[in-house]
Parts: sequence; C-alpha cells; structure tokens
Amino acid sequence: MKQFDIERLVPMEIGGVDVSFTNSALWMVIAAGVVCAFLFSGSKKLVPGRLQSLGELAYEFVSNMLRDIVGEKGRPFFPFIFTLFMFILTANMLGMVPGSFTVTSHIIVTLGLALVVFIGSTIVGFAKNGVGYLKMFVPSGVPVAMVPLLTVIEVISYFTRPVSLSVRLFANMMAGHTMLKVFASFVVALGILGGWAPLAFMVAFTGLEILVAFLQAYVFAVLSCIYLNDAVNMHH
Repeated sequence: MKQFDIERLVPMEIGGVDVSFTNSALWMVIAAGVVCAFLFSGSKKLVPGRLQSLGELAYEFVSNMLRDIVGEKGRPFFPFIFTLFMFILTANMLGMVPGSFTVTSHIIVTLGLALVVFIGSTIVGFAKNGVGYLKMFVPSGVPVAMVPLLTVIEVISYFTRPVSLSVRLFANMMAGHTMLKVFASFVVALGILGGWAPLAFMVAFTGLEILVAFLQAYVFAVLSCIYLNDAVNMHH
C-alpha cells in the first residue's frame, strides 16, 4: 500500500497548520499542467492536427453530454464541467504511469471535488429558484400523510450526494491499483516459469483499468450534470 502514501516534498507550516507541498499536490499540478498544455498546443493551427482533433472531440463529448442532461440552460456551466472532466480523466490516466501517484485514489481529493459540485449546484439552485428550491425536498403528487417521511428521505439523499460521488471515484481507483500491485507481486514471487499467468492477467487488467479511469471521469461529470439539472430546471 506504499503507492498510496502521501509524502511531504516541501514541509511548510502556517499558524500551526501543516500546509506542506506533497506528492499528491505535485501530481495535481502536473495533471492541471498536462490538460493546459494539451488544450493550448492543440488549438494553434487552422488545420486540425491529432492533438487538436482530440481536443475538439473532448469538447464536443462534454458539450453534448451537458446539453443532453441540462439543456440549453446548462451552457454557462460548460467550462466548469469540462474542466472537472478533463482534470479527473488526466489524473486517472497519469496514475497508470509506473512510479506516478494517483491523486484520485485518496478520499480527501475526491471529496473536495464532490463538495465543490455539491455546494456549487446548491448555490445555483437557490440563485435560480430562490426559496422555491426547497420544493425539491417535497415530492409532488404524494399523500399529505407521507410528506414528512418522504421529505426526510429526500433531505438525507440530497446531503449524501457528495459522499456517494467521492467514494465511487476513490474506491474504484484505489481498488484497481491495489489489484495491479497484488498481481505484480505474484509475478515477482513466482518468477519466470510460474509468473506468466498473473502477468497475462495483469496486462488484461491494465487495459480494464484504463477503461475504468475514463468511465469514472465520465460518471463523475454525468452526475455533476444531473445535480446541476436539478438546480436549474427543477423537475422534482
């Protein structure tokens, strides 16, 4: 489990609070840098190259997803959703590089991202609908006697959103990397003669993990769009 250890690279303390620059912070900076470099380098030519085609594909992918879920009212939130998707996807993919650090395998990182989505969508909900946003906690068309119970359930469900959103990403990334490490240790322990089976599984599982890295970024972005849709369109 050493691959998940957070190490202080630049120890710092402000007012008794540890604000050291860690390997986790370093890889988040690298992820942000890779995204910026990818998008800037792919937008300089009039004739699209490979990078620009990939950048436009990612742009259209997120744009269509947001439009399908939120509609035209979701257009102002495209920069946020696009940034969120690209950052998580890049962080997940960088975690597949040997010797790197997977920042999304730590609950504190995924919870931070989830809280930004949760608090942001809540602010948008009240900004767009005022106090009327509270209507989403009272399901329409149900018997009056059931309203108190269903309201409590809706409130609990609403406030567990950041937990489910963060745990889903964190658990999948941590479990996948743990499995890869376990089978890598089997390959080393069994040697050349007996290690071919776990090696073959490890190669296949690596391909699966790359797919999971993309899917988890996609799921995180989709759920963020759904929460924004609740805030903007108030279908509840």
